[in-house]
Amino acid sequence: MRVLVVGGGGREHALVWKISQSPRVTKIYAAPGNAGIAQLAECAAVKAEDINGLLTFARSKAVDLVIVGPEGPLSLGIVDAFQAAGIRAFGPSRQAAEIEANKAFTKDLMQKYGIPTAAYGSFRDRKEAEAYVRRQGAPVVVKAAGLAAGKGVIIAETVEEALAAIDLIMTKKAFGAAGDVVVIEEFLRGEEASFMAFTDGRAVVPMASSQDHKRIFDDDKGPNTGGMGAYSPAPVVTPAIEAQVMERVMIPTVRAMEKEGRLFKGVLYAGLMIDNGQAKVLEFNARFGDPETQPIMARLETDLLDIIEAIIDQRLAKQPVTWSPQSAVCIVMASGGYPGAYEKGKNIQGLEKAAGLPGVMVFHSGTSFKNGGIVTDGGRVLGVTGRGPSVAAAIETAYAGVRAISFAGMHYRSDIGARAMLRRS
Repeated sequence: MRVLVVGGGGREHALVWKISQSPRVTKIYAAPGNAGIAQLAECAAVKAEDINGLLTFARSKAVDLVIVGPEGPLSLGIVDAFQAAGIRAFGPSRQAAEIEANKAFTKDLMQKYGIPTAAYGSFRDRKEAEAYVRRQGAPVVVKAAGLAAGKGVIIAETVEEALAAIDLIMTKKAFGAAGDVVVIEEFLRGEEASFMAFTDGRAVVPMASSQDHKRIFDDDKGPNTGGMGAYSPAPVVTPAIEAQVMERVMIPTVRAMEKEGRLFKGVLYAGLMIDNGQAKVLEFNARFGDPETQPIMARLETDLLDIIEAIIDQRLAKQPVTWSPQSAVCIVMASGGYPGAYEKGKNIQGLEKAAGLPGVMVFHSGTSFKNGGIVTDGGRVLGVTGRGPSVAAAIETAYAGVRAISFAGMHYRSDIGARAMLRRS
């Protein structure tokens, strides 16, 4: 089977790495890929959102299956386009992907079907949004309703901060058209977790639990990022919480999407806030999380290709999915200045040394080739992932990999997995 993976981040490197282990795969292509992916796949200089270009490339290479990583092309209808062309594609349709692409739609959906989430208001008019904040008070969470690469969420501790966030999103257009509508939510307290599930629109199969670290600095300080690290399993997702989330969130959401004429096939990701044994939905994503995919793929024992084809053919209920009892931890190494302005083209040293350590996998996120070497080419550069018999052991392994690597201006958090350790102490 000839497979094309769309995207060029750490998530896609982890997917390519896992797919490359399938005996059924004869050739892997990636578009656009990165320097790490290029070690396992043939990369094509086609952007992930260039759907016509991707179609042309897939036809020229007689691709049998397309796996879409990022949310952008999903929201543009890439799966619909490939299916119309007679090429099997994994991911939700454009209409189903709106569960991530339009936060206002998603909040309305959850309210309609009784799916637990924060109280909210959505606004296209800036003055109405400001009036809502003044009535509600603070703290609140202000979100750009559209896609903003995980950065369009601002936690406002005061009314003044909330008003400034509205101005930043709606007037200054910090996130472009994603900020044409804002969603303002009550601030939920508790502990966040990522809950991903495979679904074919009927069956819903939970993945191993995971937890992401969104803030740029240790102790969850500083602005939100696309994710600075993740680990699996997440002790906060107890068996009781998993059962509750499946019963009250995941299955009802898949059913709701079908009732709305938006059959959801692919990966449904719920960002949760868990407090006093109760989970509420912060947001939904319509694809694998990044960096959660890196530790999740490190623990998946089943052939990913078998799962993907079962989803496309709507026979997921009959497809076994098994997980390693080991733990896995991913540490993101970022460029200095991220998530703000940062420089590219910094030489990366120690990649082979890190990858040679027992239990370490180095997933590339923002890298490229230059003058025969590998250089930085993004905000999040690498996702160094370690496996071990416990979360503590996996943390130690992952940081050993991190310490073997260097590039100018590099930044990473030193406390990835700390919440898991607190829960186990």
